[in-house]
Amino acid sequence: MENSNIAVASTPRQFKGKSLDNLVNDYVLVDIETTGLSPQKDDIIEIGAIKVKDNKIVDTYSSLINIGRKVPSYITNLTGITTDMLESDGKNVCDVLQEFVNFTGDNIIVGHNVNFDINFIYDKCEKYLDKPLSNDFIDTMKIAKRLVDTPNYKLGTLADHFNVDYNGAHRGLKDVEITYEVYNNLKNI
Repeated sequence: MENSNIAVASTPRQFKGKSLDNLVNDYVLVDIETTGLSPQKDDIIEIGAIKVKDNKIVDTYSSLINIGRKVPSYITNLTGITTDMLESDGKNVCDVLQEFVNFTGDNIIVGHNVNFDINFIYDKCEKYLDKPLSNDFIDTMKIAKRLVDTPNYKLGTLADHFNVDYNGAHRGLKDVEITYEVYNNLKNI
């Protein structure tokens, strides 16, 4: 018996791209800074991205987002991003997300612990742009766990393992630059 009054819950992130295990030479690296760990409750305050073609950096994108509220002090301590920075240099979240989606196109997204970034961006794109982020993605942390033996698989640990400069970390664009170097080292193994 059919009942049209029964609500069907949608699958969380049902249009999310697939996690890939292969190594590619054309992709967009992404890193975000946020006010916390929950895509539902917290905000993105910075997006950094690098576009790579034939394993060469061809373009960069970076923007702060004005969230209209105070940045938690522990986030400022970690990232150096202040409420004043967001108020003076930050853009509207809708504009930044649309710019990022346009920058990324249909490229594969690469990042370190990239599920965190993808989930945040996916949820915010659905909320503010009324469309999901559906790019496939590659996680450098997952690849590192298969290829190297380190005490842990934090970006800083891997940067140290590969002698990659980690100064300035915890900012979107700097983290993608570090991830780019780590990813290239992983590809050479």
